[in-house]
Amino acid sequence: MRPPRPGSVGPVAVVVARDGRLPIGAHQAVDEARGRAIVVGSGAEVGAGELVGAGEVWWSETGPGLRPGTLAAWLAPRVGHFALVVMPASPDGRDLAPRLAAVLGRPLVAGAACAACGAGGGSPGGEPPSSPSVRALVSRIDDRVLVPVEIDGPAVVTLSPGLPVPGRPRTLPSVRPLPEPGEVGSTGPPARPDPELIALVEPDLHTMDLSDASRVVSGGAGLAAGLDDHRAAGTFALLGAVAAALGGSAGATRVATDAGWTGYERQIGTTGVTIDPDLYLAFGVSGAAQHVGGVGSPRHIVSVNTDGSCPMTAMADLGLVADARALLVELARRLGVDVPDGPAPDAGAEVADV
Repeated sequence: MRPPRPGSVGPVAVVVARDGRLPIGAHQAVDEARGRAIVVGSGAEVGAGELVGAGEVWWSETGPGLRPGTLAAWLAPRVGHFALVVMPASPDGRDLAPRLAAVLGRPLVAGAACAACGAGGGSPGGEPPSSPSVRALVSRIDDRVLVPVEIDGPAVVTLSPGLPVPGRPRTLPSVRPLPEPGEVGSTGPPARPDPELIALVEPDLHTMDLSDASRVVSGGAGLAAGLDDHRAAGTFALLGAVAAALGGSAGATRVATDAGWTGYERQIGTTGVTIDPDLYLAFGVSGAAQHVGGVGSPRHIVSVNTDGSCPMTAMADLGLVADARALLVELARRLGVDVPDGPAPDAGAEVADV
């Protein structure tokens, strides 16, 4: 592969896959890179085929566990001719991006909402003609302010997960391996000092970051309708236990977090966490725009609500017209989750708007 040349243009996304699963924000990064991406990590070929809106995708299986120093040194000659390198602000992306920027000798723009550079193209090892400036909008003050940033030359940018693009078509990318695929460090620069990987520990489902969860079980105001705050908090604790039993993590609407029934780190929506799980199970969530704006594009949505015409049920793959709390208790019993003693759920409880 030819070394990078100065004065080149064009964006590319770098995405780190884990066991073939793409991080949240991967599709947004590819969108900003005009459909051009390099996928590395474990299960890179599978992850490359899952990218939405991609035109050209290169992949290389670089093994399990992230070794950011070594991976940055290995990637540098393969992305150095691209003027803009875009990465999702996932845990792996936030770890890799500053090291890659340091190896390339470029500034890092962290937490951008969007980024762009001048026209251009290429492929790993190519040589586009000139170097444009890089422009980005950087999110600050809890995403309430977007600050324009312009850099005179190449840069590395991490993108914070944003709202999904409704109706974006799923296209079949042109996927091919990078030349010299294999374990990072087997070719190119020598390995850099990195932490030794002893074991990969699965996250605690009760406390893990919602944005990393593949299954999310969420509760809205309807789940606690008619309960005092103490019993409502107990119901949301049960929701968390059921979510863990299903291999997922618990979420909530803003009404639930504002009421103190669960923590603010569990809040999903435009003023909370943005998620993009494989399965989203909503108990007593009516589907207000502020909440749905953070739900992303789950592969499957199940809604449990007494209102069969509420927005969440309308957008669900499976809508169950039932009392959310009663169904949650029954599901807990069937999963072997301890249900605290208390009055039976009121099957006639109305679902309040979230």
